[in-house]
Amino acid sequence: MNLTLHNTLTGRKEPFISIHPERVVMYCCGVTVYDNCHLGHARSYMVWDVLRRYLQWCGYTVRYVQNFTDIDDKILNRASVEGITMQEVSNRYIAAYFQDIRRLNILDADDYPRVTEHIPAIHQLIQALEQQGYAYAVDGDVYYSVRQFAEYGKLSGRKLEQLQAGAGGRIAPDAPDQKKRDPFDFALWKSAKPGEPAWESPWGMGRPGWHIECSAMIRARLGETIDIHGGGGDLVFPHHENEIAQSEALTGQPLARYWLHNGMVTVNGEKMSKSLGNFTTIRDLLDGVWAEYPQPVDPMAVRLFVLQGHYRKPLDFTKDAIAAAVNGWQTLKAGLLFGNHHRAALSWPVASLQSSPQEPNSEDPWVERFQTAMDDDLNTSGALAVLFELAKGLQREGNRLMHEGQTQSSPEILWQQWQTLLHLAQLLGLEAKADSDTDAATGELDEATISDLIQQRQTARQQRDFITADDIRDQLAAVGVTVVDQPDGAVRWHQQ
Repeated sequence: MNLTLHNTLTGRKEPFISIHPERVVMYCCGVTVYDNCHLGHARSYMVWDVLRRYLQWCGYTVRYVQNFTDIDDKILNRASVEGITMQEVSNRYIAAYFQDIRRLNILDADDYPRVTEHIPAIHQLIQALEQQGYAYAVDGDVYYSVRQFAEYGKLSGRKLEQLQAGAGGRIAPDAPDQKKRDPFDFALWKSAKPGEPAWESPWGMGRPGWHIECSAMIRARLGETIDIHGGGGDLVFPHHENEIAQSEALTGQPLARYWLHNGMVTVNGEKMSKSLGNFTTIRDLLDGVWAEYPQPVDPMAVRLFVLQGHYRKPLDFTKDAIAAAVNGWQTLKAGLLFGNHHRAALSWPVASLQSSPQEPNSEDPWVERFQTAMDDDLNTSGALAVLFELAKGLQREGNRLMHEGQTQSSPEILWQQWQTLLHLAQLLGLEAKADSDTDAATGELDEATISDLIQQRQTARQQRDFITADDIRDQLAAVGVTVVDQPDGAVRWHQQ
């Protein structure tokens, strides 16, 4: 395996070597569940989904964990506005998360820990930091002493003198926090405020700070050091920088061997935000509610659009970009459904339409080109180029079959190419589904019946009974059979 990944920690691409042979442990910072998922979430979780699929294809057993942040100021604000509990808000948007993300064919993680399930683990971690001199308590709050960790800033490349006070909190305080010994310090535990959920702790009633949550969940679920930690580029500082400080201060070991970050999402060149009126959710885009593109978008077209760009680069959602992706998906979809359309004409058995494609030979040149692209820091754009070449080649052969009655390549070669396309596309999570109604209806007519109807149509045409001929043609079209009249009077047909 020659996979290289760009490690934010070192600022360069490095050969990927897992801690344990044939096993990879991945963690990705999940959503704060106070609203529906937006396009930035779609991009991020799609990237890590593809990485996970590819690692599995390369022979690794992958354990992938993604958390839910279910205690946060934004969750509490929504609960207050709606007059419901924090848990009710969290549960609603966790359910919405799965609805949205599964539509994009993003596989479920192996585990979804919640912050509120790990309060004891958070306590233990904070107490250990106190004992080692990395944390201090003041009137029910506990802070991390940044200057005590000599390597602070190694992930983001920021020096303390470049940092601003208040950077450690998710929401900056209304006034300078007089409890801190140093303005660079950040909160590990926050004392309870009136009316907010709180937990018993060694420091009194309160709730965890944002950064300690992921450190505690990783430690509790995956151990001291994991292979890959992923997240959006906006999390490099302060969140991931603070995770490193909290975890590595105690263990002296790397929290993660590889830190991977995806580029940010913009809409028409601007940062996506509610204040700018361009905040777009996954379901708005898919359901045709997005004002920029007010028509439903196939989830696979969205997936194709995201994967056309490199994961570390910015991604700009525009009307034209989505329209181009929709068109591109039609091309790729036609290739993926090649066998569904032309199986009968190529004399492939019904079993050829099995749901799981045959795994191609690793020495297949198409596979080699695909793998070369993916091994280069997940160059999905290069991998997609291979898929499009295969799809367009199959599309040309399908046109020859319809209009000339034969293909340039043998049915055996076309079978292998189609299976290769299906297999490689699945590694990117791209899957085409034929219309279920058409499939079911087509199954009601065997080839002998179709041939008999076509013969009846030919007879009607010869007798100039065009009404009957057209009725038969419409009847066949209704069950997914396309009839193509040839210039020499012959008739070709294929199933959709």
